[in-house]
Amino acid sequence: MIDLSYERDITGLLVVDPYNDFISEGGKIWPRIQAVAEANNCVPHMLEVLTAAREAKLPVFFAMHHRYREGDYENWKYIAPIQKLAWNRRTFEFGTWGGEFKAEFVPASGEVVASEHWCSSGFANTDLDNQLKRRGIHRLIVIGLIAHTCIEATVRFAAELGYDVTVVKDAIADYSDEMMHAALVINMPNYASAIVTTQQVVAAIKAAQSTGLA
Repeated sequence: MIDLSYERDITGLLVVDPYNDFISEGGKIWPRIQAVAEANNCVPHMLEVLTAAREAKLPVFFAMHHRYREGDYENWKYIAPIQKLAWNRRTFEFGTWGGEFKAEFVPASGEVVASEHWCSSGFANTDLDNQLKRRGIHRLIVIGLIAHTCIEATVRFAAELGYDVTVVKDAIADYSDEMMHAALVINMPNYASAIVTTQQVVAAIKAAQSTGLA
């Protein structure tokens, strides 16, 4: 049995890429993840975890993918395949609905939106690590998109930097069950201290709140 404890002074919720293009009907990527996301109630679970964190006054951080802008990558010598796809599809286009936060996930006052990541990791070439450490945060609860890319890359990088990480497995989604399995069963157990359900993490947050830890 996993012992989950989330002290407010050291724990933060990290929400990865809650863009309309990912998790809203009509978003460019939503049709590709819809089956998996609806099967595990990913979006409602994301909102449930976010609501619990806010009620417990846990610090909330957002790690957002770079939004497409005209001219991106034009002078880059090397572009990763995942970046080429985003560029070709104009994913999360700046100034459009798809590049905005889904309404339920708009950051509240005092919540931190880190600088946008260019590839997959929320930490690579951003100020996320600095934002967390300035606030004394070294335990992370992670939710969002996509399991085998941004979530996995962010969790791996967090472990390299010394963070203790919990992944909420039914508050993330992917393009297929196979990709979810690879991320959650094969890869992330090497880096995340806990991989749990929304029910488990919300109960732990509420328990910490009732005892004064959160």
